[in-house]
Amino acid sequence: MTTTNRPDGSLYTNIENHIATVEFGHPASNSFPSVLLQRLTDEITTLGNNTDVHVIVLKSEGEKAFCAGASFNELLGVSNYEEGAIFFSGFANVINAMRTCPKLIVGRIHGKAVGGGVGLAAACDYALATEQSAIKLSEFTIGIGPFVIAPAVERKMGNAALAEMTIAADEWKNAYWAKEKGLYAKVFENIEDLDKEIDILTTKLAGYNPEALHAMKKVLWEGTESWGALLAERAKVSGRLVLSDATKKALEPYRK
Repeated sequence: MTTTNRPDGSLYTNIENHIATVEFGHPASNSFPSVLLQRLTDEITTLGNNTDVHVIVLKSEGEKAFCAGASFNELLGVSNYEEGAIFFSGFANVINAMRTCPKLIVGRIHGKAVGGGVGLAAACDYALATEQSAIKLSEFTIGIGPFVIAPAVERKMGNAALAEMTIAADEWKNAYWAKEKGLYAKVFENIEDLDKEIDILTTKLAGYNPEALHAMKKVLWEGTESWGALLAERAKVSGRLVLSDATKKALEPYRK
């Protein structure tokens, strides 16, 4: 299937035994066009208000990449500051929805994550991965930076790891490095073992006191109350940079 068959991607939610499983997908390595980011934001908000849901699992389709970040084709189409700010607000809105959602979010990271995909993993309250789940922040290579997702990555992995990934923008970091730095709680050899662990974990979580889970969610995200405004400002920074001559030059080889 090509991106022309499914340009806006897909989003499906299944709720069973108080566990909501949200699966996103896009033919271009599970990247996110703006409309799909908005759908995910709205879905997380809706599930947060659903009393039948005690825990959320965030996953993506297929067996290759977990998430390649924001839509590259859409990025190439940004022509003015307003469009740029709106485009980069997509991941800001999702991260803030995950942050303020009263339900714990478990990330199923089955493959590689780039840019915004790393941000999604970092915004999960607990992330499990496979050995194939390498990560990379490649934004410098196209003239911008991981400004919107940086607070989530720094919160989970620390400033040193954020700096290392950002500066070594062309280098992949393997899943065990990501676990050592705090992004992943556990790393499994394959998807089958990953899914078994997620089933065991979420079944336990779904049976715990929902009020205790909610209270713990608040504790985990203490000190991030300013992120609504912070991430919006970071989106504006990227929105300006994408129009710079240096970024236009860096993006030129990718234009068809």
